[in-house]
Amino acid sequence: MNNETSYVRVDEHGVYRVGRTRVMLDSIIAAFRDGHSAETIRQQYPALTLEEVYGSIAFYLAHNAEVESYLKRQNDLWEQWQASGQGQPSPVVDRLRALLRAGACEKR
Repeated sequence: MNNETSYVRVDEHGVYRVGRTRVMLDSIIAAFRDGHSAETIRQQYPALTLEEVYGSIAFYLAHNAEVESYLKRQNDLWEQWQASGQGQPSPVVDRLRALLRAGACEKR
C-alpha cells in the first residue's frame, strides 16, 4: 500500500507551503534551526498537525539542496522588497511621522 502524503507543496507564486495550509516552509525551517521541537512548532502554528510539522522537517532534510536554494531565493526577494520600500516610504508611514512630529511640537 502506497499512501504517500505530500507535506510540502509549491503554490502559484513559487512559495513552499506546508500541507494545504498557508504556513510557509520557511517558518518551520527557521523554528527547527532555532532548536524548537516539532511539538513547540505545532503550538506556534495551530493550522498544522504534528504529522505535517514532522513531514515538513523530513522534507527539508531529504531535499536539503533544493530547500536551501529556495530559501536563498526567498531571502534575495526579501532584500529586494526592503530596498524598494526604503526608497519609497508608504504614504501611511509619512502621515504617521507627520502626526508624531506635530504631537512632539505641541508638547513643547
